[in-house]
Amino acid sequence: MSNSPMAAADTAPQSTYRDDKRHWWWLPLLVAISPVLGVYLAATTSQNLWLWITPILWYAVLPVADWLVGRDARNPSDAAVPSLESDRYYKFLVYASIPLFYVTWIVGVWAVATQDYGWVGYLGVSLSVALTNGLALVVGHEIGHKTGRFEKRLAQVVLAVPAYGHFSAEHNRGHHKDVATPNDPASSRFGESLYAFVLREIPGALSRAWQDEKARLARGGKSPWSLSNELLQSFAITAVLYGAALVVLGPVVIPFLLISTFWGWQFLSTSNYIEHYGLLRQKLPDGRFERCRAEHSWNADHVISNLMLYHLQRHSDHHARPTRCYQALRSDKAPELPSGYPLCFTLSYFPPLWRAVMDKRVLAVYCGDITRVNIQPSKREQILARYGAAQKSTAGA
Repeated sequence: MSNSPMAAADTAPQSTYRDDKRHWWWLPLLVAISPVLGVYLAATTSQNLWLWITPILWYAVLPVADWLVGRDARNPSDAAVPSLESDRYYKFLVYASIPLFYVTWIVGVWAVATQDYGWVGYLGVSLSVALTNGLALVVGHEIGHKTGRFEKRLAQVVLAVPAYGHFSAEHNRGHHKDVATPNDPASSRFGESLYAFVLREIPGALSRAWQDEKARLARGGKSPWSLSNELLQSFAITAVLYGAALVVLGPVVIPFLLISTFWGWQFLSTSNYIEHYGLLRQKLPDGRFERCRAEHSWNADHVISNLMLYHLQRHSDHHARPTRCYQALRSDKAPELPSGYPLCFTLSYFPPLWRAVMDKRVLAVYCGDITRVNIQPSKREQILARYGAAQKSTAGA
């Protein structure tokens, strides 16, 4: 590991490459179970501050850790990738996290229903579980990109916890096809706030997933309401999980269900927001968009947050090679975020601050040419005028 800026890809032969992070990839499992640890520590110390352990970890500890440890300067060589991807150790760690998300959710919903935490403690548990729901979405993302039926079923199981069973279908068949174009509800636009993006992205993603699944089933002569609908299969698990909590514990758990679910969705939407903000694939003479390249994703190669997110922040390589396993993802010449996702999340919650930090970075990608940027349509004329560009049809309009 290194505090230096990103170096070129390691060209060492397979036999000499060593994953320096190999024995640190268990850290996401600790995060997955952290709300349970918080409930235990609150009970044994009578200090309800422990109920906020996961938000404190995400919003305070990880940004500081990213700053202290810095970026990772090493990449596996092409020769090392097959060996990394065939190593079952990495797959085991991802699989092992799935039951932990269920344990965390069940302990969390039980705790808010049976323990006298007051509204502050109740909120702390709910937000803690919401953030682990966000990590469940990251795991669903990693597994859902694999081609095996077993992995796809596991993705449905883990995505049922945050009630986002449509994610794999939407992400794999929709986002990866339309990424960094105006057609993609999961690609944010220059001048678009996080809040406007969330209101566009969440319903847009669900609609696109449903239409795509409907078309897939129609090709086989099946109804979208059949048992073969992969979205409904995952949502059925959610219905059983959430329904059982309501029946057993009563309406006191309704705020928990709403907070942990919707703030978990926010985790995914905010990730999507910062991953492609303002970046645009240009239109070719035939009207199609150019092929997705490294410059169409924002990377953040900070060591600690990448460990917590299974290298999600090496996002450009993921879009270039969607089935590549997390441990083998590499950095390339993609534009860089100012920090890892935890700090960027906080920046995005404050739109003027986010734009002050990021708008100049977007312009730098396109050498100052604002007409090549993916601009929020409602603000297009205003933004073009601000940067001295005449109103005209552009490649991405």
